Amino acid sequence: QVQLVESGGGLVQAGGSLRLSCAASGRTFSSYTMAWFRRAPGKEREFVATITSGSYMTFYADSVKGRFTISRDNAKNTVYLQMNSLKPEDTAVYYCATRSGSSYYVVENDYNYWGQGAQVTVSS
Repeated sequence: QVQLVESGGGLVQAGGSLRLSCAASGRTFSSYTMAWFRRAPGKEREFVATITSGSYMTFYADSVKGRFTISRDNAKNTVYLQMNSLKPEDTAVYYCATRSGSSYYVVENDYNYWGQGAQVTVSS
């Protein structure tokens, strides 16, 4: 069983930055692919970014590419999402997700462990 706890959300003005953190329980964090998804008001949950185990390969949604950076620290069992140049359309609840494996996955149903979510609000 893996438990995920997000932190770092909040309110920021457009153009600003925030960093989300996701702390994971368990001794096999290093062998898990990690990802961030988000759900905006009235919309379906969508993929944001993922980072694989081992090779640390990353993949981003087009909407955040060049502005967001996903990273991980296996010693701290933590994955991060650095969000720069934030836009009002980035307003959403951000979820951390994980699954075992060394590849990257962009579909929600590919992940079997989820955090409770962190609210990010970007004002114009």
